[in-house]
Amino acid sequence: MDIEIYFEPISLDLSAYTEETVNFYVGNLITPFTEAGKFPDLTETKVAIFGVKEDRKSLKNTGCAEAPDKVREQLYPLLSHWNNLKIADLGNIRQGDSIDDTYFAVKEVVATLIRQNILPIIIGGSQDLTYANYLAYKNIGRLINIAAIDSVFDLGQEEEELNAHSYLSRIILHQPNFLFNYTNIGYQSYFVNSDALQLMKNLFFEINRLGNIRADIAETEPMIRNAELVTFDISAIRAADAPGSYYAGPNGLNGEDACRICRYAGMNDKLTSIGFYEFNPAYDIRNQTAQLVAQMVWYFLDGYANRQHDVPEENSKDFIRFRVYLEDYKEELFFLKSKKTDRWWIDIPIKSKSGRGKLKYPYTPCSYADYQLALNQELPDRWWKLQQKLM
Repeated sequence: MDIEIYFEPISLDLSAYTEETVNFYVGNLITPFTEAGKFPDLTETKVAIFGVKEDRKSLKNTGCAEAPDKVREQLYPLLSHWNNLKIADLGNIRQGDSIDDTYFAVKEVVATLIRQNILPIIIGGSQDLTYANYLAYKNIGRLINIAAIDSVFDLGQEEEELNAHSYLSRIILHQPNFLFNYTNIGYQSYFVNSDALQLMKNLFFEINRLGNIRADIAETEPMIRNAELVTFDISAIRAADAPGSYYAGPNGLNGEDACRICRYAGMNDKLTSIGFYEFNPAYDIRNQTAQLVAQMVWYFLDGYANRQHDVPEENSKDFIRFRVYLEDYKEELFFLKSKKTDRWWIDIPIKSKSGRGKLKYPYTPCSYADYQLALNQELPDRWWKLQQKLM
């Protein structure tokens, strides 16, 4: 379909960073939509950036609709290290007469791009747009995993209308449901009630407290590596590093953590869309948050440009296979280690409910720490949760 109808051109003067100069800017890689009737040719495009100026369901963070252009101003002048990466900037999705119109436009655009093997980077706007992003996967014919970098779970209250703080409930309750797993990275306990924690545990979702994440940021890599869709709430970053949100607080990820997570996301061969939400220029100081979000996008692009196509397959010579027998549990665990990247996966054959052997499940990303647990005769938490989810 012709997705140009959903977009308005960029009104910023970015010409200094899209023309040939001594320095090679990110802007030199980007074909921007700057003039009506001259929509970028997406034939060779690998990544498409677009903004969504929508904040009608932002809840106290009105003004985040102005984020996309502020991020562009900081992204285009950054220096590029990947001269062969083809990027299009599609402009900003026109705000619909109703918010449902905006959701529909986001869903159609993301679905179209994914079908063309183009990875969309969405710059919002409020985080309820994640729901529209999720709906784009409705017809792909398989379940997907979502990873959310967020200080809360955004479950909302029972029967609450869709907004930035309830989009996850809408995703969970949507029928037909095509969400297999949800992973939270960086929740802060004083923002999350016990009922929400119990619900996440009952659904066997993967939830990770901020303190655990900060203790070993490298452990977020396998969490991110299992996701098709990543949604990043900028207020999950502490206010000292990213003041530009109504919900920015004294605790959270630091800027380096955020950039590292984004690079992990870019390296994920499985990932097909990512969104950055809740940045509000009205609360920003000296464009500090705009700069950080631009740098997060830069690190994502760096990860994408360095993808290794590192996907486990049966009998592949690119992986080393390890077998660990846990005597107390009477279980045999199989691990794979990539020769190219040193990343780890765990192979989890699931017992059939009929008792007729085992069902094959795709290799699940894990870490070297999981392998060490198995060597010490302990069941890795990832193994146990996936077993429970599939039983």
